[in-house]
Amino acid sequence: MRVIAGTYRSRTLSAPAGLATRPTSDRLRETLFNVLAGRMEGAAFLDLYAGSGAVGLEALSRGARSVTFVEKAPAALKVLRGNLARMGVATGFRVHSGNSAALLRCSFTEAFEVVFLDPPYDDAHEYATVLGLLGGPSSAWLAAGGVAVAEHRRKEKLEDQYGGLRRTRLLEQGDAALSFYAATATRVLQ
Repeated sequence: MRVIAGTYRSRTLSAPAGLATRPTSDRLRETLFNVLAGRMEGAAFLDLYAGSGAVGLEALSRGARSVTFVEKAPAALKVLRGNLARMGVATGFRVHSGNSAALLRCSFTEAFEVVFLDPPYDDAHEYATVLGLLGGPSSAWLAAGGVAVAEHRRKEKLEDQYGGLRRTRLLEQGDAALSFYAATATRVLQ
């Protein structure tokens, strides 16, 4: 794995050993960030189920103001912190070691322009839980005009709407897919 573009372009990344963590492929990350290109400069980015941190590091490399990484697996956290250190990233990020859904149930002071989630494919229920929390009536996690993006199996059909989030785009690539969600007008006004 490597960083595709930006400040850290071509730097290699480590990934946790084993099959418990499935890193987002370079090709899919490139597709994701081509779509998000106009949103990255100065954005606050939330990387849920961060794993090695490849997606969040790509966001920092492409101009995100800050990235909050959320990961609960100790092996993945070790690799994530190692990737940050190896690249010399000293500011502009936070690492939250815990459960993504539990974090979203808490109050938080920052709204994010981009929220990315890539739970383990075997935990399919996490998609509905996390997208439901992001689209909930009292959720302030997604900034006005922000986007939530879920990486999932191509065969795993996500809902078109989760509370106040409505899918605006679906991109399929190989066995993976990216579902893009935006807050509905009703959700933004709440």
